[in-house]
Amino acid sequence: MSPPAARLLDDRAVRLFIALAAFFCVNATLAEFIGVKIFALEDTLGLDPFEWNLFGQTGSLNFTAGTLLWPLVFIMTDTINEFFGRRGVRFISWLAAGLIVYGFLFAFAAIELAPAPWWRGAAQAQGVPDYQAAFAVVFGQGLWTIAGSLVAFLVGQMIDVVVFHRIRRATGERWVWLRATGSTAVSQLVDSFVVIWIAFVLGPQKWPTSLFLAVSTLNYAWKMLAAIALIPLLYLMRRWITGYLGADRARQLREHAAL
Repeated sequence: MSPPAARLLDDRAVRLFIALAAFFCVNATLAEFIGVKIFALEDTLGLDPFEWNLFGQTGSLNFTAGTLLWPLVFIMTDTINEFFGRRGVRFISWLAAGLIVYGFLFAFAAIELAPAPWWRGAAQAQGVPDYQAAFAVVFGQGLWTIAGSLVAFLVGQMIDVVVFHRIRRATGERWVWLRATGSTAVSQLVDSFVVIWIAFVLGPQKWPTSLFLAVSTLNYAWKMLAAIALIPLLYLMRRWITGYLGADRARQLREHAAL
């Protein structure tokens, strides 16, 4: 007879939750670390600058690299919400936040390690004169940025789960796209503005209101466009999960998640 732990892992729903939670946490943590890079959309696409004008701010469209991954986090959030409900989303949200903090603690610890003298200049041929300084700048994000990201992430996730289930109660099993997109629209409106406000307005950079509103609005618009574009992926995920679990088991999970 198989031990209890082995029988538990034989449950496809358990294995599915572990896989979704792992993918969610990896994407959320990675988004925090690569978010330090700001990229120009037009230059990336090989286009001339759009010269947009928003709240008095003009120039090219600039985003954090983390915005590339957040749409996938939204898909994972909505999928877990669909099949594992509030408890599932809250569990993975707190788990991801803990892993992000854990990652930054060890990043700061690595920065404090005395670099080998030869390593400092190991990347000079690639245009990096001081590898230690580059490492510290990339991985040693300011505490205001980290705090803003974590607060915005957790607040956004908690709002997402509430809005998702309110729409679900109103529509039943219909209109999956509406509860997914609607919850993302509300949660990311808060997330996009809170993170910039804490990191760059309250923080040492003291951004002016016009820059804060412009950058926050652009990031929110990008996230929403990506969320809408990924609606077909949400339906594909739902279909694949139903096929993996079986129609009866998938229906049981959705019914329990809706309670």
